[in-house]
Amino acid sequence: MIETGRVDGVHFEVHSAGPDDGRDVVLLSAGLGGSGAFFAPQMEALTARFRVVLYDHRGTGRSDRVLPSPYAVSDMARDIAAIIDALGGEAVHVVGHAAGGLAALQLALDRPWQVLSLAVVNGWSRPDPHIARCFRTRIGLLNDSGPEAYVHAQPLFLYPADWISENAARLADEEVHHLAGFQGRDTMLARINALLAFDIDDRLGGVACPVLISASADDMLVPSLCSRRMADRLPNAVLEVAPWGGHAFTATVPDAFNATLVAFLSGEPLPC
Repeated sequence: MIETGRVDGVHFEVHSAGPDDGRDVVLLSAGLGGSGAFFAPQMEALTARFRVVLYDHRGTGRSDRVLPSPYAVSDMARDIAAIIDALGGEAVHVVGHAAGGLAALQLALDRPWQVLSLAVVNGWSRPDPHIARCFRTRIGLLNDSGPEAYVHAQPLFLYPADWISENAARLADEEVHHLAGFQGRDTMLARINALLAFDIDDRLGGVACPVLISASADDMLVPSLCSRRMADRLPNAVLEVAPWGGHAFTATVPDAFNATLVAFLSGEPLPC
């Protein structure tokens, strides 16, 4: 069963076994691309155990394309909070990938009563030189060569090289789709700049809920040392580092990631 909703211009969907099945709610927040569809590889595993909320970040997909100015990660967190309130206000599990993970961390600091647990996938808590270099390269592509070049280069930051080689046809199809739905230069720049400005490093001790920090050792965009630092500084965190899979290892090795995520959300021991 899928119910759709909209709150303050943000589109969301609730996937469940029925209208009132009593299961915990898991809200999924995507990365820079912003589309809830990013989590398609997780849906079967999650909907078997939970009610699952997908949404398109403001400025992307089916949500309003106008961002507030200035724009910050705290604005992303407020949109998640508004969805939770629209669902009735009870606390939920929040799973965020990269930008979505940053928004989830900010939400846990700003409105801890809304968060049962967090899973932060390939995220960070303070500005990092390597992440900044990657984003500035992408900004240069967007400004100098346009959206086509930006979208064409995107897999280099998301996937391992051999996976790109083996999935060339799939990526070509996805490129057409991503370009057709491109969020626009100004929106993309505002979202990237919000991520580059994010810094809650000295507040990590205030995130009291259980946190799964999940990373990939070969992430081209976000060094796994960022995840290790967060895990060391959060008071109630567990760290899982996949040996391979790239920034989007949720898509390249979904079965392993899904097993870890479901176990964490269910309060079960994590798979070895």
